[in-house]
Amino acid sequence: MNNYVVSDQELISLYLQGCQSSLEDLINRHKSRIFSYILTVVKDKPLAEDLFQDTFMKIINTFRSGNYKEEGKFIHWAMRIAHNLIIDFYRKQKRFPVVPNSDDFDIFETLNLLEKTVEDRIITDQIHRDVRKLIDYLPDEQKEVLVMRHYSNMSFKDIAEVTDVSINTALGRMRYALINLRKLIQEKEVILTQ
Repeated sequence: MNNYVVSDQELISLYLQGCQSSLEDLINRHKSRIFSYILTVVKDKPLAEDLFQDTFMKIINTFRSGNYKEEGKFIHWAMRIAHNLIIDFYRKQKRFPVVPNSDDFDIFETLNLLEKTVEDRIITDQIHRDVRKLIDYLPDEQKEVLVMRHYSNMSFKDIAEVTDVSINTALGRMRYALINLRKLIQEKEVILTQ
């Protein structure tokens, strides 16, 4: 019985040699993670589908042009493409106003995650919805790091690779995202406790 799993690089090589099904295998292998990440950031399924399709069109065009250089894992490269397309989309929309910095504060430490009753769960769900709405006000780079860390459960090392910055820059962006969330909570008078 053969349990050999074809690597991403082998699938890419096979695709470049004319095997179309290897591209389909590569997309199927990573589509869930990439699409989930895009949807988590944009919170709009049709937009996420468009950005997902754009991501793979860019990947295919890069393969076809011969410009793909294996510089690490394929998934990190693909996530970076998705990341850049999301940023480009929001830059064109100019949807995120910048909030001035203030004291350090981790909003996620204030959320009560113990759900004892239906009422507690409803209140907790509403708090989470309120926080997600506030996240939309963050600058692009801060929002992205926060979403990757808390909603996609990515390590700061992975975040740094996907966003093509140092780990210290990723940590700094998270710090400022939390600072800005605290300011937004105060400005919007959001209540985070039951």
